[in-house]
Amino acid sequence: MSLIKSISGIRGTIGGKVNDNLTPLDVVKFASAFGTWLQNNKNKKDLTLVIGRDARISGQMVSSLVTATLQGLGINVIDLGLSTTPTVEIMVPELNADGGIILTASHNPKQWNALKLLNEKGEFITGENGAEVLALAESEDFNYAEVDDLGKYETRDDAFDIHIQQILDLPMVDVEAIKAKNFKVALDAVNSTGGIAIPMLLDKLGCETIKLYCEPTGHFPHNPEPLKEHLGDICELMKKENADVGIVVDPDVDRLALIDEKGEMFGEEYTLVAVADYLLKHKKGAAISNLSSSRALRDVARSHDSEYFASAVGEVNVVTLMKEKNAVIGGEGNGGIIYPDLHYGRDSLVGVALFLTHLAKENKTVSELRARYPSYFMGKKKIELTPEIDVDAILSKMEQEYQNEDVSTVDGVKIDFENNWVHLRKSNTEPIIRIYTEAQSQEEADQLGDDIIAKIKSLI
Repeated sequence: MSLIKSISGIRGTIGGKVNDNLTPLDVVKFASAFGTWLQNNKNKKDLTLVIGRDARISGQMVSSLVTATLQGLGINVIDLGLSTTPTVEIMVPELNADGGIILTASHNPKQWNALKLLNEKGEFITGENGAEVLALAESEDFNYAEVDDLGKYETRDDAFDIHIQQILDLPMVDVEAIKAKNFKVALDAVNSTGGIAIPMLLDKLGCETIKLYCEPTGHFPHNPEPLKEHLGDICELMKKENADVGIVVDPDVDRLALIDEKGEMFGEEYTLVAVADYLLKHKKGAAISNLSSSRALRDVARSHDSEYFASAVGEVNVVTLMKEKNAVIGGEGNGGIIYPDLHYGRDSLVGVALFLTHLAKENKTVSELRARYPSYFMGKKKIELTPEIDVDAILSKMEQEYQNEDVSTVDGVKIDFENNWVHLRKSNTEPIIRIYTEAQSQEEADQLGDDIIAKIKSLI
């Protein structure tokens, strides 16, 4: 069963049976629910939604279904076609639309697709709103428009230009400093829409782009999650071409991984750290990530006399805390940069522009820049429990067990020790506890995870 309904949208594998996979009927039902929810909550007759999709093979089909469904409800559709998640987010307020739908399964393999839902600010709808949409989908309480009231349809092909110009206009993006460096940049865009958008941006920044997997065919040449084990090809290309920096994005271009001039990973967690280092040097203020992201961001924030706060895991939670703390920068350790001066969404394009500005101004190589930051190593483990075990009770016992340490219960239980940390989160779908650790060596991080698993077993 590969249909996952959550408060942030619906995702699943294409084909198969209704309610088990992401079939045409499921797409229509869910698009109907979101359109109906908007109609129920907006005091206006004429609603407009912006849609855009990544390059995955099913994108055109899913887009046609969503478009026709919204028109059937009497909602106007502005279709950006091949786009990126941050581009759709920017275009919703730009076009004064009432919301948006992004058709992407992000870093999932090619057989997956999803509908991600945006409000009128171009931000993901809240958990509460998402629950209301799911309830509507369940009840199928839809009322479609009569023939004279069907929604209109139009396309736009200038969305990338608008997004990129907004980035170039940011005071913290120094276009001239980047141009003066004539950076040679290698790009792996996993045959999705980053292969269109990122070269357009790099061209405006005066960089030479060496393209790898930049044809938006949706046939991903490797696992599309931008992790070290999937990126051997671009690491080799870096060395062969003597490139200055490597850029890797996921299919919908909201995660950014960097590679140094030696063909070594910069570290996905360190994309946000480097960008924060640059921004906080010029403006004091809060930096935000989630509880499972690296402690390195906290260290860098403190080095600039700035504050650091951690939210529950999930982009919506990071954004909520960023607004509360009026943060200068935020994001997630998976390479997601959220720069509020542009918009409240993870955006690889603005991440590239800010990182290249930082690199140009520091006058260092990428590896020299990385060497400046504290090195931490992360471990990820899980402990499987039998269904009758009360996971919440176990987490509560762990909180008690470590009450003399710095403990957060914002999202599961996070225990901050002096030199390392562990974050315990229960799965919403199966009887397991996920165990994330971070320490100053990989061995220490893995050992901490094993020690915590032993402690949990002793409490059962």
